[in-house]
Amino acid sequence: MKMYEKAPAKINLMLDVLHKRADGFHEVEMIMTMVDLADRLELSELKRDSIIISSQAGYIPLDEKNLAFQAARLIKDRYNVRSGVHIHLDKRIPVAAGLAGGSSDAAATLRGLNRLWRLGIPAQELQELGAELGSDVPFCVTGGTALATGRGERLTPIASPPQCWVVLAKPPINVSTAEVYGRVRANNIAVHPSALRMQQAIEAGDFAAVCAGLGNVLEDVTLKLHPEVQQLKEAMIKLGADGVLMSGSGPTVFGLVSKQSKVARIYNGLRGFCKEVYAVRSLS
Repeated sequence: MKMYEKAPAKINLMLDVLHKRADGFHEVEMIMTMVDLADRLELSELKRDSIIISSQAGYIPLDEKNLAFQAARLIKDRYNVRSGVHIHLDKRIPVAAGLAGGSSDAAATLRGLNRLWRLGIPAQELQELGAELGSDVPFCVTGGTALATGRGERLTPIASPPQCWVVLAKPPINVSTAEVYGRVRANNIAVHPSALRMQQAIEAGDFAAVCAGLGNVLEDVTLKLHPEVQQLKEAMIKLGADGVLMSGSGPTVFGLVSKQSKVARIYNGLRGFCKEVYAVRSLS
């Protein structure tokens, strides 16, 4: 028996860090949405009690370091499942990119195994399982668009942003999320993006206001560590994207584009010096 799951990438329309918590995590406020760039998972039941991960990508771990593996082991242990599973990951989302590719794979694994093994786990419980794996996993379980608070695991679903094109560009570097957050000093953040302003813009269907409300306090850290991210942002703005921001801890930069006629120019312009460029639609 096989199940198939799609694992879309997410972008942060705004990301604010409020303070460092006693547990070592940061209290954040984020609005996240998903885009039509996705990994695809094929989950096949095994009679023997084992977890096997395979992929066409040669650059990801296929053992317990993989979040999909961890998700499968968690759900097996928690619900006393004796069957095994073979998970094939067709990777399309760049890794270590600020797009939650690994988190989305883990979320898709939880959803897929819930169906494959007929466990009947409700969505809220799947999100709670996801929170044990990573801060972005609960959002990826249900997708859509949401306000995320706490360390990212407390979710309030909100309306979808206005439909648009999203051009994503990842420079040939990897960024450590732990290092970026480790360098954040919440008390020194001069300008905080507004979740309320972004939510109001989304609910009003005001694309220009969504673009104006984009903000990510992690940019100050990542851009200092990796000046090429700043260069990518500047290039995307010059090429005509309506709103430009780094997603998550980076290094991927995304541009929101309302007119399809602009998309090819931006895409081709970025491809001149950046290999990993994608032009996709936002997901409603």
